[in-house]
Amino acid sequence: MIKRNLLLIVFSLALTTAASADCYDVFGCSDTNYFRADDLRRGPNCEFLWEMRNDIFSQRGHCFHTPRAIQTIGNAGCKFTDINQVPLNRFERANVSTIQSVETSMHCPTG
Repeated sequence: MIKRNLLLIVFSLALTTAASADCYDVFGCSDTNYFRADDLRRGPNCEFLWEMRNDIFSQRGHCFHTPRAIQTIGNAGCKFTDINQVPLNRFERANVSTIQSVETSMHCPTG
């Protein structure tokens, strides 16, 4: 339990907010850097990965439908109910894909 809490604290502190809410000291910014699967596998837990991935969609205006996403991330300023219409740039698309593959390899819950 202590190890898990320490990991959460470390990755919470790694989050930087100076440039954007989606920039991380360890991984870079989701809209301008490609995340490396090896880095993601060695660091965040499933919950953190889920939030990273969904934050990318949130910052581009996705309207969430699940109670978990609405409660955790919210729908303030959302514009797109269809996730396929959310305008992601090439970095964001690649990072969503990389995060999803890591979530799968770590057997993270899908919901």
